[in-house]
Amino acid sequence: MLGIIRDYRKLEKSILNLICAEFFIQLINASFLSIQLIYMQKCGYSDYESAGFVSFRFLGVLLFALPLGLFIKSRSIKPFFYLSCLTVPLTALMIIYATWNHLDGLLYIAQFLWGISFTFIQIPIMPYILRNAKKETQTEAIALSYSTYSFAGIISGLLIYVLNTINPLLFDEKLILEIIAISGFASAYFIHRAKMVDHVKMESKTKHSYSLKEYNWNLIFKSLFPTLIIAVGAGLTIPFISIFFFNVHHLDTNHFSIISSAAAVLVAMAAILVPKVKREIGYKIAIPTTQFFAVLALVLLATTQLYSQMHIAIYIAVGCFMLRQPLMNMAGPMTSDIVMNYVGHKNREIVSALTAAIWSGSWFVSSIIFKVLRERDIPYVEVFLITALLYGIGVVMYYFLILDYNKRERLGMIIDDKVD
Repeated sequence: MLGIIRDYRKLEKSILNLICAEFFIQLINASFLSIQLIYMQKCGYSDYESAGFVSFRFLGVLLFALPLGLFIKSRSIKPFFYLSCLTVPLTALMIIYATWNHLDGLLYIAQFLWGISFTFIQIPIMPYILRNAKKETQTEAIALSYSTYSFAGIISGLLIYVLNTINPLLFDEKLILEIIAISGFASAYFIHRAKMVDHVKMESKTKHSYSLKEYNWNLIFKSLFPTLIIAVGAGLTIPFISIFFFNVHHLDTNHFSIISSAAAVLVAMAAILVPKVKREIGYKIAIPTTQFFAVLALVLLATTQLYSQMHIAIYIAVGCFMLRQPLMNMAGPMTSDIVMNYVGHKNREIVSALTAAIWSGSWFVSSIIFKVLRERDIPYVEVFLITALLYGIGVVMYYFLILDYNKRERLGMIIDDKVD
């Protein structure tokens, strides 16, 4: 463990400060994912109505991700980080206000703007790390960036639980979300401390090309197809897991938040261990194995609805949720590391943008599908099993991608082309 900590201490201070800023943005993201739908349901919105509103967040990312990915290529990224640190908390506060007052038009707009605001840090951060992190700490930087959501989930879950337990009437979902949204402004302080020196490719500084022909679309398609399959499935489950526990197993805000926090601890530990896993067993074994057991846990979780009246069902559901979270999220930094090196530096910005667009676009479509299914009273178990099926297909596709990656690496086609 001390060796792992020493590896992370080698990271550049600018990257560490950037990751601290990302943490505060993810704090808002994690808290909203945890209790926003419960808050909306208590304000009188049904689960399928809430899905319709939340889908506009993903629509914002979908429409803005690709243009932003093209724009940031060979440009300094720091201004976009500042923009995200200001607009994400502001739009989060707008969502809370609009929900409380049932201002549906404003709620659609706020969700849409929040999605756009989130792209300002979500898309540039990976290209920035790959431009500026030393080769020997690149995997650690990616893993730590991915783990910010987990650490944010830990802190937000504990904060929600403690405040709601102390005084549930005062610290209701509305006030808790407001407190966390305001804390998101702290991210701007860490961006200011970062003192970034962005290593932009020298030959591109005076020429900003927006031509799509310069990208290797064969590599890009092969690298992102598994992500597309998994993202569609994830969109049917991840945003709605809180109301699954709320409606099926009757877990209220404080109980679900502490479970989410505990799961986030396991996710963070798993993410931190990714570099060691890479060195010890390699991605060819690690990625399919972790995702296979994650899919199995999701199936067991979903089927607890079939016997939810039994006392043991809630314990099985919580146990499967706690197991699924670290296993599935552990694959994130591993697959990103492979994909970014697989496509090469000329395709990284566009791949980062397309990844965000795929996830948000898929979640937008999946949210609409979830809304339609729930309007027709399709049970959660059937919806979640569709996710498990798509996950399974995605796991197989990732395995074939890893085989191709290893083949290209043996042939010398995977090179270290980071800018010095």
